[in-house]
Amino acid sequence: MDLDGRHGMASTRRYLSSLGLPERDLGELPASAKRFPDGAQFRVEIPSVEGPEPLRAVLGAAKEHDIRVHRISQGSGMMLLTDAEIAEMVALGREHDVEVCLFVGPRASWDTGVQVTAASGGVAAGVLRGADQLVYGIEDVVRGCELGVRSVLVGDIGQLWVLGRMQRTGDLPPDLEFKASISFPTANPATARLLEDLGITTINLPTDLSLAQVAAIRRAVDVPLDVYVEGADDFGGVVRYYEVPDLVRIAAPVHLKFTVRNAPGLYPSGGHLGELAVATARERVRRAAIGLAMLDRYYREAVASP
Repeated sequence: MDLDGRHGMASTRRYLSSLGLPERDLGELPASAKRFPDGAQFRVEIPSVEGPEPLRAVLGAAKEHDIRVHRISQGSGMMLLTDAEIAEMVALGREHDVEVCLFVGPRASWDTGVQVTAASGGVAAGVLRGADQLVYGIEDVVRGCELGVRSVLVGDIGQLWVLGRMQRTGDLPPDLEFKASISFPTANPATARLLEDLGITTINLPTDLSLAQVAAIRRAVDVPLDVYVEGADDFGGVVRYYEVPDLVRIAAPVHLKFTVRNAPGLYPSGGHLGELAVATARERVRRAAIGLAMLDRYYREAVASP
């Protein structure tokens, strides 16, 4: 029985196809021919690097494990870093050719509202509530750019729209990268396309998407996808090391992200969590080394950025 036809689903699938979107999840897991500008399929990102000392720990651990880290990201927000700390992180990134991506500070999860604390309200964690919070969020980006930041995490669609217009008018640097936060749920091809159209240059995917779902999103957009190989407990705690070869093959260009399960939360971070931030930063790099070893074992021809 043609259930698609009986219920009119075939027409909807054809319409999605006419928009350049896949009409179904790609269970055949097609290889992606898309690449980073340097021709690479994958890069390595270490998330939750909350300041200069954790960044130094990442750089030291990467040397110890003989792996290349291409990008680090931070979750506590630029507003909780001093000017000197931001400038130091930017300088370390330039010295070691590591992209330093910092989160916008204000967001609903730390605001005065209560919806985000409710069982069904967590989806609003990254939004900016009201015009004042939007101003604060934009000011965080402007300040970061003045200190040399050229990569920011964004979790609010309105803020992204404004930032894109500011970039086009020359009020933000032309080389500023916009990374969609994992708290900005991008769970289907249409949402990914919308973000790409609004100027997002790299997209964090939810931690729990199947390979077929990831492949469908990849077909819809050209920007890099950021995929957690291991996710934090508060985002579901997925562990998918044996999928690394397929993730690189189907999702390229892709940032492979490694955090650690069974670890206390770091946000918002500070000196009171300094030892934990450094220890978990080092362990994330160790986890990345495990993932890259898996990739070398099962997909040795995969191409990494230098």
